Amino acid sequence: MSTFNDRTNTALVVIDVQNGVVGEAYDRDAVVGNVATLVEKARASGTPVVWVQHSGDDLAQGSEPWQYVPELQQGAAEAVVHKRYGDSFEDTDLEDVLAAAGVGHLVVAGAQTDECIRSTIHGAFTRGYDVTLVGDAHTTEDLTEYGAPPPAQVIAHTNLYWKYHSAPGRTAGVADTAEVSFAAP
Repeated sequence: MSTFNDRTNTALVVIDVQNGVVGEAYDRDAVVGNVATLVEKARASGTPVVWVQHSGDDLAQGSEPWQYVPELQQGAAEAVVHKRYGDSFEDTDLEDVLAAAGVGHLVVAGAQTDECIRSTIHGAFTRGYDVTLVGDAHTTEDLTEYGAPPPAQVIAHTNLYWKYHSAPGRTAGVADTAEVSFAAP
């Protein structure tokens, strides 16, 4: 139960599944396929899908690397949140989009695990949202040359600690794509 008493809805938040972000990502095709499945499930149940799209020096708005991967098509009525920082809430209208839809629970998928996914799930949680991370629907690139663990370990570690994350009045959790249901309880 989130800290928002008047926000009982759930939204799927798809973060940065853009050509220039996931082009070299670990297990790219499987993750994109899982995100596509989640989008289909959300749409079928009437759950809002919110697309987050990063821009920056290496992701110029309108460029091919900035575009979402061709396997994922944004619906005309679905919100698109443009960001320049890791946390999808930072200096964006994401909070306004979620509030307008009465959303208190986020189901999160996308990229990159160790940057924008991690920043956003923590940002959402500290803002009072319940947050479910879809364990097989997020990915990252190989940053071992910079001292990071291999991508599979980054993903596994993020899933492990988020599964047990807790705070008063909020829930965190991890579910695989097959386990995610957007149907009303």
